[in-house]
Amino acid sequence: MILEGNVSVKAAILGARRKVTTVIVDQTKHDKDTSFILHRAAERGIEIVRTDREEIDNLTIGKTHGGLIAMAEGRQYQTMDDLLKKENPFFALVEGVEDPFNLGYVIRSLYSAGCDGLLLDQRDWQRVESVILKSSAGAFEYLDIVMCENPAADIKRMKNAGIKTYAAMRKDAISYFDADLTRPLFIAVGGEMRGLSSKVRAEIEQNIYIPYANDFRNALNASGACSALAFEVMRQNLNKQ
Repeated sequence: MILEGNVSVKAAILGARRKVTTVIVDQTKHDKDTSFILHRAAERGIEIVRTDREEIDNLTIGKTHGGLIAMAEGRQYQTMDDLLKKENPFFALVEGVEDPFNLGYVIRSLYSAGCDGLLLDQRDWQRVESVILKSSAGAFEYLDIVMCENPAADIKRMKNAGIKTYAAMRKDAISYFDADLTRPLFIAVGGEMRGLSSKVRAEIEQNIYIPYANDFRNALNASGACSALAFEVMRQNLNKQ
C-alpha cells in the first residue's frame, strides 16, 4: 500500500508496526522534517528513491502527499496477551464504527489522552489503513490495537485481571464525573448507528454518560464521546498523583 505525507510516513517508520519497503521523495524537498524521516529510513535499511513531483503525483490518487510517500505492508496488530502485560492500563473498545476517517479521529483522541490499547471489531481494515493513518495524525501506528473475535470474552479477561469496566450508555448510568475512572480501567463505546452489542453490554459493570449543558437529546458520535471520556480519564488520573 501507499502511505502519503510526512506525518503518515514518519509514523509508519517510527511506530514499527509494519514493514516499510521504500520511501519516495521529491528531490527538491529539503525541509528539516523530511531530512529527519529520510535519516530514520536509512538507519532502518529502507530504500530511498528521489524523483520529481510529477512522478509522485502519478503514483497517488490525490495531491496531499507533500512530496513524500512510502510503500509499505499492512499493519501488525497486537493480542490480548500483549495488552494484559501492561501495568495499570487504560483500555478502550469501539464497536460499530465503519468509517475509516471516524476511526482515525477516535484513535487520535484516545492515544493523545494516554490510552494504552484499543479493541476493535474483527474485520479487514487493510485497504483503508492509509486513510485511518492520515486521519489519526499518525496515532494509528503508535497505539496498541487488538482485533477481537470475541470482545465479551476479552472483557471478562480484563475483569478477572482487576480492571474496572464501563460502557458509554445512558441506561442505568451515572455521570462520568461521578465515576471512578482511575486506572486500571476499560471503557466501551459504540458507534452512532448500532451501539454496543448485547454480549458486550452484559459484561460491563457500570454504564456512564456524558452530561450536556442543555436539553439536547442526541448522542455524540464515537469520536466526540471518546475524546470527552479519554480526557476525563486523564484528568482524574493526573489529580490522583
